Amino acid sequence: ATYNGMDTSADAELTYRDAESISDYAIPAVAWATVSGIMQGRDGGVFAPADFTTRAEAAAVFERTDKTI
Repeated sequence: ATYNGMDTSADAELTYRDAESISDYAIPAVAWATVSGIMQGRDGGVFAPADFTTRAEAAAVFERTDKTI
């Protein structure tokens, strides 16, 4: 997104129940991806940053990214 000249800043507080588990360096990117609709988290309002990503989750992120960028 940055490469394509998009503003990737997002001044939003993450509301995932496990937001404190997201690494500090990743918070701006996760906030932007969440605000832009690319990432939505998992059921139960969690982001699950330490879990593996499923193929379906990755495909959804790729599709949303393609539509957004």
